[in-house]
Amino acid sequence: MRGIKKEIIEIRDYPIPGVGFKDLTPVWKNQEIFNILIDEMTEIWEDSGIDTVASIESRGFIVGAPIAYKLNAGFVPLRKPDKLPREVHSQPVKLEYGETEIQVHKDAFETSKNVLIIDDLLATGGTAIAAFKLVPKDLVVGFGFMVELSQLNGRKRLEKISDVKIESLVVYD
Repeated sequence: MRGIKKEIIEIRDYPIPGVGFKDLTPVWKNQEIFNILIDEMTEIWEDSGIDTVASIESRGFIVGAPIAYKLNAGFVPLRKPDKLPREVHSQPVKLEYGETEIQVHKDAFETSKNVLIIDDLLATGGTAIAAFKLVPKDLVVGFGFMVELSQLNGRKRLEKISDVKIESLVVYD
């Protein structure tokens, strides 16, 4: 977490009034801080036997792909609608300020044994829960997040559906 939190900028009332958007781009553009972020998020899972990282579009891809690389694991993108070219499983997502769905190729986890779900931010947990529903339950080893907004109770919602490990580097109370 060294230096990561101080780089995050909060934008009030974005994208709608009442939302305090966490702008993570300053973390990603700072080479030293970005490397620390990826190293720290990877170290948590090094001994977990992860063979697949499933990451949520789009900001989740920014941290998910390098974590998969460092874990010597495959990468499965969980995408917004109509972005994947073959047959998909879909799951609706209720966001803090809207609704969408995420999709994954039907064969995405055929050879997976231990899946880590990675996203940039845990807020209400809606996206993470949808991701969890897209992965065969017996394969999910844990959830990893760059940032957690604890007052929105996403962790509690995840704990109700699974007993897997949940890790966040930066927590806002």
